[in-house]
Amino acid sequence: MSQWSQVQQLEIKFLEQVDQFYDDNFPMEIRHLLAQWIESQDWEAAANNEAMAMILLQNLIIQVDEQLDRVSQEKNLLLIHNLKRVRKLLQGKYHGNPMHIAVIISNCLREERRILAAASMPVQGPLEKSLQNSVVSERQRNVEHKVSAIKNSAQMTDQDVKYLEDLQEEFDFRYKTIQSLEQNDKNSALIKQEMLALQAMLNTLDYKRKEVLSKIGRVIHEIDMLMSNMLTEELLDWKRRQQIACIGGPLHGGLDQLQNCFTLLAESLFQVRRQLEKLDELLTRLTYDGDPIPVQRPQLLEKVNFLLYNLFRNSFVVERQPCMPTHPQRPMVLKTLIQFTVKLRLLIKLPELNYQIRVKATIDKNVSTVSNRRFVLCGTHVKAMNMDESANGSLSVEFRHLQPKEMKTSAGSKGNEGPHMVTEELHSISFETQVCLYGLTINLETSSLPVVMISNVSQLPNAWASIIWYNLSTNDPQNLSFFNNPPAATLSQLLEVLSWQFSSYVGRGLNSEQLNMLAEKLTGQVNYNDYQLSWAKFCKEHLPGKSFTFWVWLEAILDLIKKHILPLWIDGYVMGFVSKEKERILLKDKTPGTFLLRFSESNLGGITFTWVDQLENGDVTFHSVEPYNKGRLSALPFADILRDYKVIMADNVPENPLKYLYPDIPKDKAFGKHYSSQPNEVSKPSDGGGKGYVPSVFIPVSKILNDSTEPHSPSDLLPMSPSVYAVLREHLSPTAIETAVS
Repeated sequence: MSQWSQVQQLEIKFLEQVDQFYDDNFPMEIRHLLAQWIESQDWEAAANNEAMAMILLQNLIIQVDEQLDRVSQEKNLLLIHNLKRVRKLLQGKYHGNPMHIAVIISNCLREERRILAAASMPVQGPLEKSLQNSVVSERQRNVEHKVSAIKNSAQMTDQDVKYLEDLQEEFDFRYKTIQSLEQNDKNSALIKQEMLALQAMLNTLDYKRKEVLSKIGRVIHEIDMLMSNMLTEELLDWKRRQQIACIGGPLHGGLDQLQNCFTLLAESLFQVRRQLEKLDELLTRLTYDGDPIPVQRPQLLEKVNFLLYNLFRNSFVVERQPCMPTHPQRPMVLKTLIQFTVKLRLLIKLPELNYQIRVKATIDKNVSTVSNRRFVLCGTHVKAMNMDESANGSLSVEFRHLQPKEMKTSAGSKGNEGPHMVTEELHSISFETQVCLYGLTINLETSSLPVVMISNVSQLPNAWASIIWYNLSTNDPQNLSFFNNPPAATLSQLLEVLSWQFSSYVGRGLNSEQLNMLAEKLTGQVNYNDYQLSWAKFCKEHLPGKSFTFWVWLEAILDLIKKHILPLWIDGYVMGFVSKEKERILLKDKTPGTFLLRFSESNLGGITFTWVDQLENGDVTFHSVEPYNKGRLSALPFADILRDYKVIMADNVPENPLKYLYPDIPKDKAFGKHYSSQPNEVSKPSDGGGKGYVPSVFIPVSKILNDSTEPHSPSDLLPMSPSVYAVLREHLSPTAIETAVS
């Protein structure tokens, strides 16, 4: 079943979440019409490879054209209209930046997988629940409402300033007219009446000046309060959501809404600034005793400039954290001399700033004691922000060709690279620029979330564990000494993040039973409510009786799934995380031949299967095959192993003991579509390929001895080795062996 088919079967509350991230950037009708084709493409790789992204974009347009031809024959007017609109969108919006559509589709597919994983969970995880807090949503709406109200107030004040200007011009004209009269004329009753009228106008001017200054003061106060409270919280929430998204959590939206708010506030502040400049102009033409402008204007202007400085400084954000194109699902882990990408955005989108802001990238700026290792950035590290590269027209800049290079120490050698020292060192990539606008010069700085520098890809798993632990445990964006004393993590939140690793990396998250098994493995306890897990227990201490840590074991399973059993995992046929004790409880009352698939607890990156059998006396027995690792799975697909697996019971004919996948799914129904070929058949010499050879095949075979209901190994059945096969030849007839091969 395709991923999109699974999505369509979700409950309405989950479908509403899906509806939120499909918009005009990637319309849902295209996702629906091209579901299988879209899911068969590698959008993650294309998101970091422009040539590949361009090819996928062109192929996507071809697919749309084919659908357009089909619906044209069916005369479906509405769909024809929508597809033409989509085609125009794809060609116009993404032709200059094909990687953007790859990012959008990749994110949509990933978010679908996350929602599918969440739907399989009995309850929403604590982290995800906190991110979807109704209070937060209400605050977002309040911010947008207040920003709109502030913009309207600033525009209304513009009208007041214009009225004040017109009133002053009239006063100025009438006053100068009187001043131009002869002295005798000034003593007339009419002129005296005019002087009284001018005095009344001056009183009105004074009142209107005070009123305008008061209104400007209120607008400034409202902006100040909004920036100090709700807008700051919104920005911090967005940054926290970005942290969680980086470690596999829900996609973080809301940046476009924040950009709209920041831009409107900046426009309002500049509008107020112009109003104050206009008041200064009016002041030069007319002033009087008790004039409020020279008293209040300097203070208001100083406050406006202060707010603009703060608004610009907060608006400079890292939109997409540093990430190597080769490992798109492992952001913030960077390898020396390997390119990485990072994207920044200025949330104040003003046309005057297009191509006027040059951003410089540096690493470990002002850091001198956190790490013994020093790095420099090679490649293009200065670029101009512009509105042309982003499909949504945001003012942004993307660095695509930066490479970290490690500097040699004063002793002439590189820094210490112990197994954990390197992956627990945090570094910071900083960005600085300067905005010059309307007489203001504002220096801006921002930094990425902490990154881990590795020099060998073997350090990647532990480095990623550090990134997970940091971003799970703190919302501090720059605590580079975090691992000097890493805090414990709440196990329930950690388990939620571990499920995200599976949903984002291999397309299916973990259910409650699987998470319970991991919790028990980490704590040794069945009840783990409010349990605090240490960093050492997660990533540094070996599991009891094992030569590896919990995280190394889990990462090896992720790698196994990704490379060798991905379709089986996505279909939900791999129970995976179940202990030997639990699997026997599950299988004991099942039909003989019922089996389940689980990951090995003793072998790194191994998967095994256990089936239930019944002896002649009615007793139940269990058999587990020695785990298959990536080496053996590279030679023979796992689905084919399950199909062709044979067991030889003493002198009996070899047979496949695997009949039903737990609980009662016929084996071929579960795995049939994943078989790579037809079942192996014995070939005669004349059927062979060239030169008269008989084609050879791999047959997974195990032998169970009569004198024991259990294999010699405490829990595992070994696949048959050449030496065992030689022994079998001495005890089995050629007919039996031929049957085993077939």
